[in-house]
Amino acid sequence: MDLQGFLPIIIMLAVAIAFGAALLLLSRLLGRLRPTAQKASPYECGILPAGDARKRFAVQFYLIAMLFILFDIEGVFFWPWAAVFRQLVAVDRVFALGEMGVFIGILVVGFVYLLRRGAFEWEQ
Repeated sequence: MDLQGFLPIIIMLAVAIAFGAALLLLSRLLGRLRPTAQKASPYECGILPAGDARKRFAVQFYLIAMLFILFDIEGVFFWPWAAVFRQLVAVDRVFALGEMGVFIGILVVGFVYLLRRGAFEWEQ
C-alpha cells in the first residue's frame, strides 16, 4: 500500500489540529477571565428562564422530530435519481419516471396514513 497519496491529507489534518490548538492557547493566554454571578446565570434568548430545565417533553415532540428526519432522509434519495436522470431517460423514459412515481407514491401513502392517524396534531 502506497502511503504517499495520504501525505497531503495528513499534512492538512496536522495543520488543522495545530491551528485549533494555537487558537485555544492564544485565547487562554490573551483573554481576560473575570467570572461574575451575572455571567454564570442561565440565559435563554434574553428572557429570564421560567421553570425547571429538566421538564419532560411530550412524546408528540419526539414523534414529530422523528417523522421529520424520516421524510428528510427519504428526500435524499431524490439526488441519485436526479444525477442519473439523463441516462435513465435515454434508456427508457417511462421507466425513469415510473420508478420515481412509485417512490413518491409510497411517500404520499405514508404521509396520508400519518395524517389520518393524527401524528401531526400537536394537541389532542
